[in-house]
Amino acid sequence: MIKIKLPDGAVKEYQAGVSGLDIARDISEGLARNVLGAKVNGEVWDATRPITTDADVTLLTWTDEEGKSTFWHSSAHLMAEALEALYPGIKLGIGPPIETGFYYDIDFGEHTISSDDFEKIEAKMLELARQKNEYIRKEIAKSDAIEYFEEKGDEYKLDLIDGLNDGEITFYEQGDFVDLCRGPHIPHTGFIKAVKLMNVAGAYWRGDEKNKMLTRIYGVTFPKAKELKEYLHLLEEAKKRDHRKVGKELELFTFSEKVGQGLPLWLPKGTVLRERLEQFLRKAQVKAGYQPVVTPHIGGKQLYVTSGHYEKYGSDSFQPIKTPHEDEEFLLKPMNCPHHCEIYASRPRSYKELPVRFAEFGTVYRYEQSGELHGLTRVRGFTQDDAHIFCRPDQVKEEFVKVIDLVMYVFESLGFDDYTAQVSLRDPENKQKYIGDDELWERAEREIQEAAAEKELKTVVEYGEAAFYGPKLDFMVKDALGRKWQLGTIQVDYQLPQRFELEYIGADNQRHRPVMIHRAPFGSLERFVAILIENTGGNFPLWLAPEQFAILPISEKYHAFADELAGKLEVNDIRGSVDHRDEKIGRKIRDAEVQKVPYMLIVGEKEQETQSVSVRKKGEGDLGSMPVEEFITHFKEQVKAYV
Repeated sequence: MIKIKLPDGAVKEYQAGVSGLDIARDISEGLARNVLGAKVNGEVWDATRPITTDADVTLLTWTDEEGKSTFWHSSAHLMAEALEALYPGIKLGIGPPIETGFYYDIDFGEHTISSDDFEKIEAKMLELARQKNEYIRKEIAKSDAIEYFEEKGDEYKLDLIDGLNDGEITFYEQGDFVDLCRGPHIPHTGFIKAVKLMNVAGAYWRGDEKNKMLTRIYGVTFPKAKELKEYLHLLEEAKKRDHRKVGKELELFTFSEKVGQGLPLWLPKGTVLRERLEQFLRKAQVKAGYQPVVTPHIGGKQLYVTSGHYEKYGSDSFQPIKTPHEDEEFLLKPMNCPHHCEIYASRPRSYKELPVRFAEFGTVYRYEQSGELHGLTRVRGFTQDDAHIFCRPDQVKEEFVKVIDLVMYVFESLGFDDYTAQVSLRDPENKQKYIGDDELWERAEREIQEAAAEKELKTVVEYGEAAFYGPKLDFMVKDALGRKWQLGTIQVDYQLPQRFELEYIGADNQRHRPVMIHRAPFGSLERFVAILIENTGGNFPLWLAPEQFAILPISEKYHAFADELAGKLEVNDIRGSVDHRDEKIGRKIRDAEVQKVPYMLIVGEKEQETQSVSVRKKGEGDLGSMPVEEFITHFKEQVKAYV
């Protein structure tokens, strides 16, 4: 007999070899009908895989992220099976689950495929799904795996097998289809009731431009047709809110091939938006004891050799800057932390002055392949709201808690009130990826978890997601459409202070090593603005809107009064413009609505005589007439918390 501990703390005894599905049946038949997988001692398994030792077990359904991932992984196999049936002789690359669905990379050989073929492939997938074929896991010797795929003539699977050890190779079968795969998978194909293939793209094998270009097909599946319908509706809403579309319509930013891919150009309205965000955070940072600093856009190679970034990222991130002197080598700045270490080291420090908090809106540059660039969310040049706190070891937890407070203030001020804190730790099976000794890592990981618990954050733990120099807390925010984005991040770092030999003189008059905390509530301004656009649909909070008012004179006779009024509002730090066009007032109102201007101030003969404005508010309609001074007071009352 073995002991199975369930999430509610209950412990049950079963015969060795019991599966997650058996445990679900023991609880209720309803649960058994919905179980997609099982988490066994923290690892996701097939629901049908035998458990032979005592274990902590969590049963996974569609409501769990790991359940969805397992469902979509199995759907990738179903699509591959359908494609092999429809296009004999194709060769399969990899087919993983992704955040919203799955993809499979295929070498179609002589066949051609386009989105016109999707309906046929979807129909075949549903036909196969209705057969309710079980996903069967088989452990297989490396020699047998090689023999199978040599006979099949699939060099991509052979390439994958080459990197695996004997004893760790598994095949999965469903019906007549066999694939090399670690799993896990759902019990059978019948769970898959709704299918939609989304798009087709090119992808180099193993992401290497020197390798062959394969065809990547993306898809998504659901256990109910209704859920697919809801998902497609959300996608239509997302298209309307796409930051690239809205950014163009509101004239916020643009890109230029001559300037270069992935290098955004901020237009006047977008610059106002960006500067407002900076001013908002600067004000909060000053209150929290941060000191502003400015560092160059480039740095000497030795700076990044010392930090360890050059060895870790090399040519993937660093672009050399040529100078007339051969012995000089500069690089575009990919991060701000090494520069801030040098600022800290510029003079002796005492324990009495710690913590020291340096903050900078620093623009950095990282190379992204052109196919990965996407509007403002994936760029090559971006500005981080970066800060680095240098503190004593006994101050780490307190400082970490203060940073959490700052991040929460930023999110709540901007309407992001649904978020999860992801505790990103080392991969325990691959510690050589990280720099520094185990004791310091364990201490940093413990302090992050204690701080998150103290603030009662809703947390998830992700192994293998830590930075190479330390663990971190990443804030995963849900937007208005339910999509998750990684925004703010806080990282504890015991390594860079060692590499830069940073010191402070302690109360014992001895030299000690500070601890470094990296933090960026926005993450990057570019990405944050993109997500803010899509979350609000361009209807920004009043204090942040690039144009807060539009004055709409009903005829040319009132232009002078409108201009005078605009000047009075601008003196009071209220931003906007006058619509001088020779258009009817209805057209002016509609255009201001399209431009998502919060306040429309209509002026005519009556308003000019009484020094008043007729006020319309976006989303609320006519607010009636009010004296100009009353409107200014009304406006300031709404934005005073943020400016």
